[in-house]
Order: sequence, then C-alpha cells, then structure tokens
Amino acid sequence: MLKKWFLIPAFLIPCIAVLSQNTPLDSVVLSNSVKEKKPVSDTDINYDDLFRDFDDFMDSILMPHSYFLASISMGKGYFDFSSKNTAFLETTKKFTYLPALGYFHKSGFGISATGYIVNDEKNLNLYQFSVTPSYDYLENRDLATGISYTRYFTKDSLPFYTSPLQNELSAYFTYRKWWMRPAIAVNYGWGSRSAYDQRIDLIQSLRLRPYGFTYINTTETVNDFSVMASVRHDFYWLDVLAYNDHIRLTPQLVFSSGTQKFGLNQNTTTYAQAIRTGSNIIFGSENAYLDNTLYFQPLSIAFYLRGEYSIGKFFIQPQAVFDYYFPATSKNFSILGSLNVGFIF
Repeated sequence: MLKKWFLIPAFLIPCIAVLSQNTPLDSVVLSNSVKEKKPVSDTDINYDDLFRDFDDFMDSILMPHSYFLASISMGKGYFDFSSKNTAFLETTKKFTYLPALGYFHKSGFGISATGYIVNDEKNLNLYQFSVTPSYDYLENRDLATGISYTRYFTKDSLPFYTSPLQNELSAYFTYRKWWMRPAIAVNYGWGSRSAYDQRIDLIQSLRLRPYGFTYINTTETVNDFSVMASVRHDFYWLDVLAYNDHIRLTPQLVFSSGTQKFGLNQNTTTYAQAIRTGSNIIFGSENAYLDNTLYFQPLSIAFYLRGEYSIGKFFIQPQAVFDYYFPATSKNFSILGSLNVGFIF
C-alpha cells in the first residue's frame, strides 16, 4: 500500500508542470500491490514470480507485434503571429490538439496520420495535416533503428508562421541494453520554392529578431538539417491499481543541433513514436530565430519528464518539457507540457 501511495506523487510531477500553465502532459509508471495491514519483508516477496512477470511485460512491449493506434495530444505551443503594429512577429502561446491514427505491423512497417489544430481564439483551426510511412527494425532486443518519411500539408495564408519545409526524412538509432539508453536521431527537411515565396515576409521578420537586419538570398535552397542525441531510462511498476495495468516514468535528456534557416515542423511526441523509439521531437521555443546563413549550430538542450498510466487498451500520458534554446538573445528557458490519451489495440 505504501508503494502505491508513493507512486501517486511520482506520476503527478509532470502533471503539475502542465497545470501550472493550464496545459496537460505525456509519459508512464508501474508497481505490485501488497497486502494491507501487514508489514512486508524480503521473505514475503516471491522474487522469481516478480521478475518473471516483469520479463513477460518487457517482452510484450519490446518484441515486434502489430497494433492500431488512436490518440489525441493536447497542450500549449508557441506561435509567431504577424502584427499590424510592428514588422516583427509576436509570439503567443496557444492551445494545440493533435489527433492521430496509425497502424504498425510486426514486420516493422507502419503508417500514421496526424492533424495539427490550434485554438486561434476565433475557432479551432486545422492548419496542418501530415502522413508518415515508416519502417522500424525491432528484431534485436539490444537495439532498435528505423526510418520514416513525413509529408506535411499546410493551409495557405495563415496568420502565424509555419515552416515551408513540406517533407521530412528521419532516421534514429537507440541502444536498449544499458541502464541508460542512448539514442541519436537525424532529421532532414526540404520544401518547394513556391512554399518559400508564400512565407517570405514571415521568414524575414523572424530573421530580423536578433539584430534588426537580414540579408536577402534570391537563390536560397529550401532545406534544414538537425541531429538530436539523448539518454533516457524507463522506470516501470506493474499491477498498480489493477491486474493488467502499469505505470512508467521516463526522464530523458535531449541535446539538439542543426541548421535553422526555416525550422523543422516540430511537435510533441505521440504514443506511436514513444512505443517504437522512445524518442522526442523538441517543442517550439518562445523565441524562435531563423538564420539566413546555412551552418551547423547548437539549438537546444531539453529535459523531458514523461509519465504513462496504461490499463488494457487505454493509456494516458502526461509530459513536462524544460527547454533551453541557445539562439535566443532573451527568454531562452521555457517550460511546456502536454497530455496524450488514446487507445492501442
């Protein structure tokens, strides 16, 4: 019983960060129940059964299997709106909703679709939609790797900035044998000249931010590149409130570097990404800066605290993100959160 009460504040830590900004969060935690009104000693625990149950659980989530996914992620994100009073864009925090559907086959192939909805204070605006085919190699218990391609479809004439990069190719590698799991992810995005022309005024406004001037490159290549390195560990508790439930708590440190000409289409992690890779894509910063010069630079260092409670086919994932964005000249540090709920079957 004491163990169960201990898990409650552990799971609520990321939730508190979310509620402090009126926003939900994302992640997981677990534990075995003990008999009430009886002290528990080492001799009362059957460690063979305990570790056998845990091994069965790890096999069920790590070994390849087919599943469908339906989820929605809710949180707050930063949007750069055009302003009539200044040439600079004004950054505003808005509620966002990301409904997602996906199917992932045990062979490693999968496909998912995600909608990106923002509450612009007038209505809910479905401003972007993406489709992602992917392949993950999951046969090896010690490592996992995969590749995915995402095609973004974005509305024209939006009042806020969106990246003109319409295509993103991503690859990741993670080593799962160590207690601290290292991972590396590479993202390359590119777009069309017409998409760039539609957003050129907003792009120039963002590039004006650090110094008050920018250079115009009429032959600019529409692409960006980033590399993310991370370490994480998953803490599990089984059969916490019911026989078939679990809780997971995952702290993760992510360092991101890359070019910042346009910014990749950054969004919160969905359950599909987490169950396959355990990886995260960084949130947008409050002070996003674009650089007209193409060079590789540190972008951010972020600490994620994710929790997850799962029972049967239902899951709920709170997440808190503490992000330090290097290119900004002020307000480098930001705290964001999200809440992801859904079904996997």
